[in-house]
Amino acid sequence: MSWLDIASVSGFFMTWVGYTLFARKKARETWCLSSSLRWFRVEWMLRMLDRELRMADTAILGNLERVIGFFASTSILILAGLVTALTANKAAIAMLTSLPFAEPTTVEQFELKVMLLILIYIFAFFNFTWSLRQYSFANVLIGATPAQNSALSEEERRCFAINAAKVIDHAGHSYNYGLRSYYFSISVLGWFIHPVLFIAGYLLVVYILYRREFLSRSLQSILAAREGILKGN
Repeated sequence: MSWLDIASVSGFFMTWVGYTLFARKKARETWCLSSSLRWFRVEWMLRMLDRELRMADTAILGNLERVIGFFASTSILILAGLVTALTANKAAIAMLTSLPFAEPTTVEQFELKVMLLILIYIFAFFNFTWSLRQYSFANVLIGATPAQNSALSEEERRCFAINAAKVIDHAGHSYNYGLRSYYFSISVLGWFIHPVLFIAGYLLVVYILYRREFLSRSLQSILAAREGILKGN
C-alpha cells in the first residue's frame, strides 16, 4: 500500500469515529434529529400510559422492526456478494483498471478493500440486529405497562414512561449507527478507483450526515411540531 492509501484509510476511521463522537456531544447541547426524537419518544410513552388499549403503540413498533429487519437481511445479502467478489478478483480488477483515473490494483490490494467493506457490513448487521432486540424489549415493556387505574403515583408512572422511552431511544441509536455504516461504505467504493476519491467520498458523507442531522428541513418541522404541542399544553 502507498502512503496515500494508508493516509486515506486512517482518515476514514478517524472521520467516522470523530463524527460519531462529535454528533453525540453536540446532541446534548443543541436540537438535532436524535435529541428531538428523544423528546417525542418520552411524550409517546406518557400518552401511552393514558390509553386503555395499546394496539396502536405495538403496531408502530412492529413497523419499525420490519424496516430494520429489511436492512439486517440486506446486510447479509451484501456480505454474501462481497465474499463472492473475493473469488472473482481477477475479473473485477480487470474491470476496475479500465475505468478512467483508476490506479493499478494488485490482487492483495483488491482483497484488502473488499475486506474493509465486509467489516463495515458486519458492523452494520450487528447494529441492526441489536436495534431489533431492543425494540422487542420495548414491546415487552408496553405489554407490562401499568393500567390507567393502577395504584402507582404520577411520579412512578412518569419514571416508567421515561425509561421505556430510553429503551426505544437506544434502539433508534443502534439503527442510526447501522445506517451510518451504509453511508460510509459508499465512500469506500471510491477507494477502488483512487485514494483521493476515497477521501473526497467520506468527507462528503460527513457533510451530508451533518446537514441532515442538524440543519435539515425535517428537523425544523419536528421542532415546530414540538412547539405546537407545548403551546397546546
